[in-house]
Amino acid sequence: MTGRSARVADPGLSSGTGPAILWASPLPPTRSGVADYAAELLPFLSAHAPVTLVTPPDWRSAGEEVWATGIPRVGCTQPPDGEAVSLLHLGNNPYHEWVATRLRRFGGTVVLHDSVLHHLLVEEAASEDAWDRFDAELTDAEGAAGGAIAAARRSGFHGRLDPFLFPALRVYLRLANAVVVHSHDAASRVRRASPGTPVEQVPLAVSALPGGQRAEARRYLGLPEREVVLAHLGFLTPAKGLQTILVAVLALAELGVPIKLLVVGEGREGRLLEEEARHAGVADRVRLTGWAEPDALGRILAAADLGLVPRYPTAGETSAAALRFLAVGTPVVVSGYRQFLELPPSAAFRIAPGRAGAAELVRIVAHVARNPESLSGARVAARRAWEGGGHPPADAARRLLEAIERLAGARSPRAAGGRPVESGRG
Repeated sequence: MTGRSARVADPGLSSGTGPAILWASPLPPTRSGVADYAAELLPFLSAHAPVTLVTPPDWRSAGEEVWATGIPRVGCTQPPDGEAVSLLHLGNNPYHEWVATRLRRFGGTVVLHDSVLHHLLVEEAASEDAWDRFDAELTDAEGAAGGAIAAARRSGFHGRLDPFLFPALRVYLRLANAVVVHSHDAASRVRRASPGTPVEQVPLAVSALPGGQRAEARRYLGLPEREVVLAHLGFLTPAKGLQTILVAVLALAELGVPIKLLVVGEGREGRLLEEEARHAGVADRVRLTGWAEPDALGRILAAADLGLVPRYPTAGETSAAALRFLAVGTPVVVSGYRQFLELPPSAAFRIAPGRAGAAELVRIVAHVARNPESLSGARVAARRAWEGGGHPPADAARRLLEAIERLAGARSPRAAGGRPVESGRG
């Protein structure tokens, strides 16, 4: 993701007496949405409970320079000590391999940032040469079809939808004492994949980045007032819906609708989008910014008329990108399915998933271009959705702590009686 806080600010709260927490997640300067989340939430969480950070491998040299914090730390291989609640943050990418290793060794409470963990399982197998384990675990989690997918993967064959059809969630949940998620959709997936494992749903913490007034931000970014400014945030992958957005941009250009698309993030798909836009003759309507630090990202969020989050398919994550927009009062366009349906339609306009949504996106943008005042109510609803949903970090920290207190001492049937037994390595 984007928008990491460079330093932990003093939350201005007195220390609390909540349960001790051992926190394991990616941390700044890792360019990860979960690292952003940690940087924004931890100051408030540590004001209410004693927190110790489990630092990622090789973090010390880079991390201390950009993320100064008084929170105590331990190394990533140190076993849990005492009665602290281990919070292990899992996402569907290689940044979480070391957290998965820790879960396998010591167990703990999983904070699930994606309800698809197929990529993480593949990355573990590749880095550890644990393909026999991969085969056994995917077969156990997904049945005979999972075994067939594992065999194909070992031979170098895989399809784009494999991770979404075979999410491998059960592989990791069977090792967890309890699970924390950020959406009702993810909670229901956890209950299906691992019946009996305690699960709590809490809001995802996302800060409102300062960006100034809309007109001021546009002047700074060189964006004309008459253009409808569209913005897309996040690591750029095929599932993020960039092709749907490009189809809509082409149609809007043909219709003569004045627009500018800002694409924030890194990834190969960004370069492909830029090439396709140039070949289609709309390069002047598309601007790739790359990774944006908080100050720059705040201006982009403030300048945008609409945020674009047409992700399809989805790994089940609660979109921090969508919440970034809502936090500053910018409405979003989302794919109308699964966890995106939990956002209020007054602030999150729904389109059909996949390429079919391009026509609806064109209609929405064309309407805004003709009737810019039509967004005034949506801007109010956007800010209200962020605040009322409990997403400000101070609120999210309190909700997380309440969930931890409810889960304290809870154990799933698989983990009762001691730490999980680590699977054999291939």
